[in-house]
Amino acid sequence: MDKYIDGFVNSFIGTLNWTWKSIVFDVPWYINYFWGLIILSLLVWGLEIVFPWRKNQSIFRKDFWMDAFYMFFNFFIFSIIISGVYKLLALFFMDIGVSSKSLAIINLTTLPAWLQLIIFFVVLDFVQWFTHTLLHRYAFLWRFHKVHHSVKEMGFAAHLRYHWMENILYKPLKTFAVMILGGFEPEQAYVVHFMAIAIGHLNHANIKLSYGPLKYVFNNPVMHLYHHAYTLPEGKNGVNFGISLSIWDYLFKTNYIPEDGGKIPLGFAGDDAMPKSFWGQLFYGFGSQKNQ
Repeated sequence: MDKYIDGFVNSFIGTLNWTWKSIVFDVPWYINYFWGLIILSLLVWGLEIVFPWRKNQSIFRKDFWMDAFYMFFNFFIFSIIISGVYKLLALFFMDIGVSSKSLAIINLTTLPAWLQLIIFFVVLDFVQWFTHTLLHRYAFLWRFHKVHHSVKEMGFAAHLRYHWMENILYKPLKTFAVMILGGFEPEQAYVVHFMAIAIGHLNHANIKLSYGPLKYVFNNPVMHLYHHAYTLPEGKNGVNFGISLSIWDYLFKTNYIPEDGGKIPLGFAGDDAMPKSFWGQLFYGFGSQKNQ
């Protein structure tokens, strides 16, 4: 029991210290999530300002500041809070003999670094695409995912407006993806993770990009806008589920881009009942089904 208590406390304190070191530039720049997120956000926001797709949308769009807070809450505050719990789970699985070595089906250490990155990027993206489809398919998961779809005007910060329960849902599957790819290093994971953040920021930004023929490979702002459309094709519980790659949607026939005008209502039926404040959304999804 002492091992679990020590693991919980040390993980919580360690994550807190790491976050503080990131803020005060006491970690290597290439693994500094805190300032990396800020710089990336400013760059993409600058593109929105200079090349706006929906020109009548304000620079400080609806819920801009709440979404900006969501970025820091989901990326840092909640990560600190939940870190001890993840450590407990890791210790438990180690005690029952489940580890990255026992689950690894591919030894990436035998491959060139560039190929390791590509494989990890593709595998992780598929896992996230699949998880995303589940969030739309099952009502008890959709209740939490509604927070992300309550965005009424798209902008880069909407990327990280999501219910904290999504961290709970995504993390185990993402960790599993890491474990089956034996030998993948944390520094490499940072590169892949930050690439996904950059693409996600762009996908939610108020800019018109489709990447030409590469739209069949990479998700993009035009495609992702219709994922957030208020009106979906009949019989569909969602479209364009891609996170970084669009290829999964084209392969599994969940792609949908009827036009590229960009001026469509966003949200979902009944979204007027969604709490408007961060604190209201923080506990959304746990009430009675008829009210949510």
